[in-house]
Amino acid sequence: MKNMAISLFNHVKFRLTSPKFSHITRINLTSIAEKYCTHLLNHPQNPEKTLIQFDNKLDAKCVTEVLKRLSFDNPKMGLRFFIWSGIQSNYRHSKYMYGMACNVLEIRRNPGFIREVVEGYRVEGCVTNLKLFKVMLNLCKESRVCDEALWVLRKMEDFNCRPDSTVYNLVIGLFCEKGELDVAFGLMREMESRNLCPDMITYMSLLKGFCGVGRLDAACLLFKAMRGHGCTPNLVAYSALLDGLCRFGDFERALELLAEMEKEGGECAPSVITYTSVIQCLCENGKSSEALSVLDRMGSSKCSPNRITVSVLVKGLCAEGSIDEAYKLVGRIVAEDHVAVGECYSSLVTGLLNTKRLEDAEKLFRWMLNNDLRPDGLACSILLKTMCGEGRFLDVFHLLEDVEKKGFVVTIDSDIYSVLLVGLCQGRNVSEVVKLSSLMIEKRIQVKDCYVKDIEKYISGMREMQSLAQLREMKGEC
Repeated sequence: MKNMAISLFNHVKFRLTSPKFSHITRINLTSIAEKYCTHLLNHPQNPEKTLIQFDNKLDAKCVTEVLKRLSFDNPKMGLRFFIWSGIQSNYRHSKYMYGMACNVLEIRRNPGFIREVVEGYRVEGCVTNLKLFKVMLNLCKESRVCDEALWVLRKMEDFNCRPDSTVYNLVIGLFCEKGELDVAFGLMREMESRNLCPDMITYMSLLKGFCGVGRLDAACLLFKAMRGHGCTPNLVAYSALLDGLCRFGDFERALELLAEMEKEGGECAPSVITYTSVIQCLCENGKSSEALSVLDRMGSSKCSPNRITVSVLVKGLCAEGSIDEAYKLVGRIVAEDHVAVGECYSSLVTGLLNTKRLEDAEKLFRWMLNNDLRPDGLACSILLKTMCGEGRFLDVFHLLEDVEKKGFVVTIDSDIYSVLLVGLCQGRNVSEVVKLSSLMIEKRIQVKDCYVKDIEKYISGMREMQSLAQLREMKGEC
């Protein structure tokens, strides 16, 4: 009893004393933030000049606290504090902090704050430097306000501060994201006139920008110009241009570029992802025969297809009605042993179902089970759902039972179980209902809420439905 009393006393003592330490920490943090806020509000003219007198070390929590306190009454002063804190030697803003500042100070809604702060520096004769302007430009980047970023770039000259390549790249990137490629390209030319060489970051921003808006001729010219400026295209550059060519249907140039990558080799050699993306674009545009030729090129380059490659090709061939070609393709991939047999045939089942060939898909699925080939969850789910849609609930149940008997672990859409259970209930298939509900309990599969009422109607008239009554308690949203 004595030991219990001591234990209880220590527990109570801990609960009483623990919050005290956190409270002290909170008070210290609050008092530091209050000091900064008080100083800023009492020194509205050039507050940066005297902020340095504070010995307190800056950290993210303190900066956040100050911004939140100033955001309501004086957001521009909060912005000045954020910029000042970002150039201190003992502290550096993270990407998260830039995002937080933009949200708290609502920079995107009030981009004029940045211009007003810069004008304040000029009027008050504040000392500025390149690092200070980079903090402002990073705020522009986080807020996606490219016009203000360009304005800040132009204003740097007024403070005898020369923009470097990093500054230009940031502003160029913003205009590329906005789709204003002519402005971005003009800034690159301006860089060159200032003896600042465009680097890979510059070219990649413009390359992605041109490809993003379908200006493929400009993208191709820029790609060729990279070499002349000492920027040898890498796999990322090749992939960006290739993606743009495929996305906008310029397959002739896309295949030429693919050949160039194959010839280049090394780090620029096409990967399975590169080949698969080209194949997918060709298939989506009804060019599955050309896609098959790309598959042949993969073999020549000793690059093996993966499950996604096969799935994309089979889907494309089935969509174009080339069923025999799809079967031949699967047979070829299986023979080459690049992809698991079950995955290959599952892709074919899915392709047949997507083109309304249920009978062929079901026949192939049963053949897979008979040959101990595990179907994947997608093929199984689509097949069972399609059969449920035709009201073939008993067939679905027996097919599901066959999958379970084989011991295959297959992830099937939980909604299918609910639909199947309701269908079996409506058909008064008592034995199958009991077995299915027991299986669902075992697998902890919940009944969707929208099917509960239909199931309850059936339970009320059946005494042997104990497992179903238990299943009713396991409900999930539709």
